[in-house]
Parts: sequence; structure tokens; C-alpha cells
Amino acid sequence: MQGGKPLSKVTGKCLCETVSYEIEGPLGPIFNCHCSKCRRWHGAAFRTRASIGSDQFRWLSGEQNLTRYGSSENVTKYFCKTCGSPLISTYRDRPEVIGVPLGGLEGDIQGGPEAHIFTGSKASWHQITDSLPQFEGWPGSESRVRDTNA
Repeated sequence: MQGGKPLSKVTGKCLCETVSYEIEGPLGPIFNCHCSKCRRWHGAAFRTRASIGSDQFRWLSGEQNLTRYGSSENVTKYFCKTCGSPLISTYRDRPEVIGVPLGGLEGDIQGGPEAHIFTGSKASWHQITDSLPQFEGWPGSESRVRDTNA
């Protein structure tokens, strides 16, 4: 319970369903990231993502099936070594934060994206047609994207 309300829980899993996890509590702000790394990692026009506190996250199954890739000096991406599904990101400079792609989540997600970020490197073939704010890079600062709301 938090403030007299039960904490929300959502689960996530990879495509082959070997790896599963649980998130307890609210997600941080949700963003559609159009950077070239997110596009390549997800094979899509953008990655819809949020941050959570590491204490909100736990693996339920398949942790031994994880593999990782250091996509930059600061960011490590985790994915299933069987099916390749993107799972989470961790940050060397903020070990208390985990980045989560919303595409792998199941359950009632509160809210929706608040902005498109890194539109300066979006796919040329994709047109953003909604009215969300757009940022060429970070939405003011990197810390806004890493906010956990926890």
C-alpha cells in the first residue's frame, strides 16, 4: 500500500516467454524515443519507454536466459538470448533506475506518452501525426527521462 492505495503491478515477458518480470508501483514519465539506437534495438520507428526504480523491479523467471550489450559507456541493454526480445536498460551513472520498453508489458498501464524525444534522428519514412510535444534531443534534460515517479 502507498498512501492508502494498493500499489499497481504489471508484468512483462519476452517473445518466447522464457524471461518474465514484475514491476510494482507507478511508471515514470512515458516517452516515444526516436533515437537511432532505440530504433535499431526495437526494429521500429520508435521505442515507447519509461523509467522505474530498481527496487520496483524483479525477475520472475528466466534470469539465466538474459544476455546484455553495452550500447554506450553508460547504458547496458538486456535481452533474451533465445528470442532476442529487448527487456530493460540499466545506467552506470544511475544504478537505482531501470529503463523499460512498454511493448513487453502486460497489465493496466496508467497514462501514455507525454512527448516524442530525439526527433532530430527519427526515421525519414515515419511521420509523427499526433499532437504530443516533440524534442530534437532530451526534453529539457536527461534527468526528466530517467525520472521514476517512485
